[in-house]
Amino acid sequence: MHPRPRLNLFGRQLLIDRLEQGWSAPAVAESAGVSRATVYKWRRRFRVEGLAGLADRSSRPRRSPHRLDAGREATVLELRRRRLGPHRLAALSGLPRSTCYRVLRRHQLHRLDWLDRPTGRPIRRYEMSRPGELGHMDVKKLARIPDGGGHFVHGRRGRPRRDREKRARLGYDYVHTLIDDHSRLAFSELLRDESAMSVGQFVRRALAWFGARGVRFTAVMTDNAWAYRYGRDYQQALAEIGARRVFIPPYSPPDQWQGGALQSHPAGRVGLQPALYLRSAPAWLARGLAAPV
Repeated sequence: MHPRPRLNLFGRQLLIDRLEQGWSAPAVAESAGVSRATVYKWRRRFRVEGLAGLADRSSRPRRSPHRLDAGREATVLELRRRRLGPHRLAALSGLPRSTCYRVLRRHQLHRLDWLDRPTGRPIRRYEMSRPGELGHMDVKKLARIPDGGGHFVHGRRGRPRRDREKRARLGYDYVHTLIDDHSRLAFSELLRDESAMSVGQFVRRALAWFGARGVRFTAVMTDNAWAYRYGRDYQQALAEIGARRVFIPPYSPPDQWQGGALQSHPAGRVGLQPALYLRSAPAWLARGLAAPV
C-alpha cells in the first residue's frame, strides 16, 4: 500500500458494511470519495474471497517474458563482486545501466556497504525471533591513554622517556558487554580485569539490568575464555535464571564468530538477517550455530 491511499483496509470494510446496510453503490462511492467502479471492485472481491479479498495484492505480473535471463543476471552479479557501479557494469556486460541497477536491486546488492570488502560477497546476518532468546557476551581489551593524549597527539616518539615508561605501566581496561540478539539492546561496563570474579559480578548486574527492561535470557553465547568456561559465579548466575551457555568451538576462527555484535562475514559476528554465511564450519555448527554446554 502506498503512503497515502484513498482506501485502507478499514475504509474498504466500511464500503462493504454500507452496501450490506442497503446503501446504493453511487451513494457509497460519493461518501468515500471514490468511483462507483471502485465500489463494485471491492464488493466483487468480498463476495468471492471474503475479508481476505479486501487486503492489498501484489502488483507484480504473473509472467515477465522480457525479463533478463538467468545467465546474464549471473554475469552482472559476478561483476558486482569487483565492487563496480551500474555505469561500469553496463560497459562490461553490454546491458543498459537501468537494467544493471534493477538486477542489483532485485538481489539486494545495490548498496556497496552491504558487501564484504575483501571478498565482495553479500553480508548475510541473522536475528533471533524475540528478545532474550540469545545474548552475546564478550570482553574488549583497550590500552589506557595517559593524561594529555597518546600517540595520536604526540607521535610514537614525541614524549620524554619517563612518560613512555609511565605509559607502559598504565595497563589496560576491559569493556565487558552483553547484547540481546533480537533488539540489539546492550549493557557494557568498564572494568579493571577479565577475571572469573569480575565476569561473574558483571553478568549478574547485566542480567538484572535486562530483567528490569523485560528481557530474560534463555541462552548466552560466549567465546572459550577461561572465565566463561570455568567461572562458577558466571555459570551460577545463568543457572539462576534458567539460561544455558553456548560457545564457539575452539577450532573455529578465534574471535571471528562472536566478538562484536555488528560485524560482517565470514559469518562471524552477529547480524541482522535470518541467514548466516558459513564457509568452513562443521555441519553441526551450520545447523545449530553453536554447541550447548
